[in-house]
Amino acid sequence: MKKEHRRFVKHAAWLGFGLYMIGLVYFLFISEELGRSGRVSSANLVPFQEINRSVWLLKHGLLYHKWSSIRYFIVNFVLNIVAFMPFGFFLPIISSRQKNFFVLFVSASLFTVSIELIQLMFGVGIFDVDDMILNVSGGILGYILYWLTRKTFLGVLFHTKKDGKKHGSRKKEKFQL
Repeated sequence: MKKEHRRFVKHAAWLGFGLYMIGLVYFLFISEELGRSGRVSSANLVPFQEINRSVWLLKHGLLYHKWSSIRYFIVNFVLNIVAFMPFGFFLPIISSRQKNFFVLFVSASLFTVSIELIQLMFGVGIFDVDDMILNVSGGILGYILYWLTRKTFLGVLFHTKKDGKKHGSRKKEKFQL
């Protein structure tokens, strides 16, 4: 990949990451749709308590067509995962240290613990150990998506002809996303 293409990808990733962080701050600390308008000061320190509740409500919501139960599952379970996927996707692009899975895992863990502590201190959410589990899972899924995108992109750039020779003028090892 040419140097200017790498630079463009990195700048685009920084822009995407910045916009993502602005959106995340809004939804985690300001959004009235997610109940951030009043002061809340509580905590759930029991692992999988809210996850089990979300799954139970989804099951019963689907059985009895209770949309509030389905909405609760989506907001509490799905959005906690999806909201952190960009974290795991963009970070390895903008920081070479984050390409290591373990480093990204630690970064996602520290970031989500920080968010939960801020929510607890300022009363703009509930400190929930299950949120941390789901957020870190989302970061890991984002990293997997990054890795798959990188491998797929490499495959497209350097696909092999029938005679076994690679197309393209650069070697696979030189590519960096």
